[in-house]
Amino acid sequence: MPFFTYDLKQHQNMTVILGINAFHGDASAALVVDGKLVSAVEEERFNRVKHWAGFPAESIRWCLQDAGLSPSDVDHVAISFNPKANIWKRIGFVATHWPAPSAILDRLKRQGKTLGLEEQYANAVGLNRSAVRAQFHRIEHHQTHVAAGFLISPFEEASVLSVDGMGDFTSTLTAHAKGLNWQELNRVYYPHSIGFLYTALTMYLGFPHYGDEYKVMGLAPYGQPEFADFFRKMIYPKGDTFELNLDYFTHHKKGIQMVWNDGAPMVTPFYSQKLEQDLGPARDKKSPMTSRHDNIAKSLQVVVEEIILHLLNRLQRATGSQNVCMTGGVAMNSVANGKITSLTDFKNVYVPAGAADNGTSFGAAFYVWNRVLGNPRTFIQDHAYWGCESTEDDCVTAIRAAGLPWDTLDDEALFNQTTDLMIDGKVIGWFQGRMEFGARALGNRTLLADPRRTDMRDIINLRIKFREKFRPFAPSILEEHVSDWFEINEATPYMEKVFPIRPDRHAQIPAVTHVDGSGRLQTVSKRTNPRYHALISRFHEKTGVPIVLNTSLNENEPIVRTPAEAISCFLRTDMDVLVLGSHLINRHRTDFPEQYRKRISSGV
Repeated sequence: MPFFTYDLKQHQNMTVILGINAFHGDASAALVVDGKLVSAVEEERFNRVKHWAGFPAESIRWCLQDAGLSPSDVDHVAISFNPKANIWKRIGFVATHWPAPSAILDRLKRQGKTLGLEEQYANAVGLNRSAVRAQFHRIEHHQTHVAAGFLISPFEEASVLSVDGMGDFTSTLTAHAKGLNWQELNRVYYPHSIGFLYTALTMYLGFPHYGDEYKVMGLAPYGQPEFADFFRKMIYPKGDTFELNLDYFTHHKKGIQMVWNDGAPMVTPFYSQKLEQDLGPARDKKSPMTSRHDNIAKSLQVVVEEIILHLLNRLQRATGSQNVCMTGGVAMNSVANGKITSLTDFKNVYVPAGAADNGTSFGAAFYVWNRVLGNPRTFIQDHAYWGCESTEDDCVTAIRAAGLPWDTLDDEALFNQTTDLMIDGKVIGWFQGRMEFGARALGNRTLLADPRRTDMRDIINLRIKFREKFRPFAPSILEEHVSDWFEINEATPYMEKVFPIRPDRHAQIPAVTHVDGSGRLQTVSKRTNPRYHALISRFHEKTGVPIVLNTSLNENEPIVRTPAEAISCFLRTDMDVLVLGSHLINRHRTDFPEQYRKRISSGV
């Protein structure tokens, strides 16, 4: 059963709002009923295409089915973009910059897909367009980011920084929010964007896929800020905001060529020849990583942090607030987030689960509930478990279909066996309850291992995840023990911040201590995930360490959604054990099918 339920049957005259993020990265849908988030999921979990950015038809259908609602129950459909937003800014840019005709045609083609959303929605839910009674709302992209950051935060008053690549011609918005409203303070319009800078350099460093920016963030601690002064010429503060040196980019002239729907989203590089002239040739994705690349990544991260902190310090002075909500794709930069309270006057930082474009689905829904309909705020997002759930019978059916032996255990035996296997050096797939929303696995679709083993990072990266050796893993820690192991003491439930690990603890948990002595922690609460908390508590009882290594249950694909997908991932990698609900599958038992006993793996 899910940890949180909302009894819709108690509400005779309920207001149902469906939020949609479509034709942006990480397409998603979310359902809000009488001001409560009921369900939320990304489309990639259904079609298995990472960061998919089309129309989230499967997500919409699942949200309604999960809540036991029909399409006729939906009162409002909230869409997290508005092609008419900032129209005069758009016209002014075209008039003064004269972008290439191909860029204008590409933009018109993509926007053309958004104009028929009512029809696409009707098709997704199996209705004729005339039978759809819901009212449609197109809400500017960054307004939905602000809503996702503030309206479901624990703060009655806060500063808000919404910063991403680009949405509705805006890359950055700062605001001061109180109650249901906010006053905009500053905007940064196209073509200036922190997100575009980070993406351009991500591609320059040989990471070509949409969403690869986190690889650069993981690489940065291996380097030195040798090129920081160079990057300070590419982006620099301007008043309360910032500006790009457009000589190093081409997007303002040629646009950014994207292919969204036929497979994984792809972005064509948009840095100019001047970047390679001044910084040197770009890395081919098949070439080895060198110390020069490490230093470029470090320098980029340092300068981006400087710009983010500049924005935050100016924002704090303008508002006087001690609270800040961070949202937008750049708010996924957990290294920067972890420095906010130490390097600004903000005392409390809230980053929602789904800070990137995926979260604009519920941001749009809450914007309609609170801002359009004027209802009071009654919901705080304090967990991320809003996705699909499988029953115990579903798990058994999938195991039988795969022809695998298994054991069904009560909780006491399950926690004991699982932790014993971890202590023995085994890697565990842990599939439980409702799937997490957002990019992070938070204990329900997770790979687990012993953080005390010095070899565990390489084992998982090379034999299971098949990815770069430099990629770090997160420590999931019981929230009541955070200050004993980290140089802070605050709840961090979504792996949204990186903090220093206490130096005297580095040697105890080497598998989750990054090269710079930091960890992107997840604090685990008994209230919000009692099962995961109980498992870690059992590991703590046996080892004295209240931490497990946590990474997502997948292998170069979206996080698994179903038991069958979890089993498939298990069988094609060197994962040792898979736990589906109460059912434990051990590859090393003697009656395990020989063809799956030992996989032949190759590293990256």
